[in-house]
Amino acid sequence: MILVTGGAGYIGSHVVKLLLENSNEDIVVIDNLVSGFKSTIDTLQKIRPFKFIETDLSNWDEIRGIFKSFDFDSIIHFAASLIVPESVENPLKYYLNNTANTANLIKLANEYGVEKFVFSSTAAVYGEPDIKIENGELKMDNVGIDENYPTNPINPYGWSKRFSEQILQDTAKANPNLKYVIFRYFNVAGASPDLTIGQKTKNATHLIKVASECACGKRDKMYIFGSDYNTPDGTCIRDYIHVMDLADAHIKALEYLEKNESDIFNLGYSKGSSVKEVIDTVKKVSGVDFKVENAPRRAGDPAILIANANKVKEKMGWVPKYDDLEFICKTAYEYEKGLK
Repeated sequence: MILVTGGAGYIGSHVVKLLLENSNEDIVVIDNLVSGFKSTIDTLQKIRPFKFIETDLSNWDEIRGIFKSFDFDSIIHFAASLIVPESVENPLKYYLNNTANTANLIKLANEYGVEKFVFSSTAAVYGEPDIKIENGELKMDNVGIDENYPTNPINPYGWSKRFSEQILQDTAKANPNLKYVIFRYFNVAGASPDLTIGQKTKNATHLIKVASECACGKRDKMYIFGSDYNTPDGTCIRDYIHVMDLADAHIKALEYLEKNESDIFNLGYSKGSSVKEVIDTVKKVSGVDFKVENAPRRAGDPAILIANANKVKEKMGWVPKYDDLEFICKTAYEYEKGLK
């Protein structure tokens, strides 16, 4: 039986969708519906029924009761706060919701004999990578950050995830029966190709989501936060990965842990796109030339984050299907058009 925390949210729902379609395992989803949606759960229930419990991971007694009621052998843990600027303004929210609640979840996994724990982490644990630019272009031989790159977060969100990673690693070291995969996500975007689920986040800060809202006329304009970074066009560069490729890696992680030891993997495409490039791509796929303005930098934003994802491909056999910025933007835009 698999426990999925945050399964009504953006990334979690896509993983639940793949589990329901490709696995016979019983699934329990926990979500507080702060950033997740009951309508997403209702859509997923149409694939096949599963148990949904609306609660918060901070309700430690209730969470313990759930562990007593179900026999979990695997946990996929998504539930977390994830807005970088907010973490700078309200760090305690992130350390309590992300780190303390994750520590309690790991404690219960340890007590109740859970054998596999897949943890949703972030590239923000790497902080501000030392990446060179020569003649206005990225020097490609040192662009991709691999899993051995030093972790040095520059915001509380990154630290809250890094602390959680360490708690999981130390617990698994003390309990050899508990194995983990830690996924460090780069920038996740897009929607399921059948457009049944996607990103519904209200007051979104994710670039492709915001640009899609502009293209659909739901926002009057959008902002580029910082146009003076040391990048070829002055805007931040990120590695954008389609949400279904990311979800597929989680399914593979459960299979991987059947025969392999715990490990940490980056999830990205090993190539970067700038904020301006992404906005231009959304304009292209939508055919809408929406208004874009420059604004000051946001706190906690590194200039460049690009994955070296060779390890997950080699060790887990992960093969991305949707490595195409236009496809990512198109699914995000098409899904946004259908949202009321």
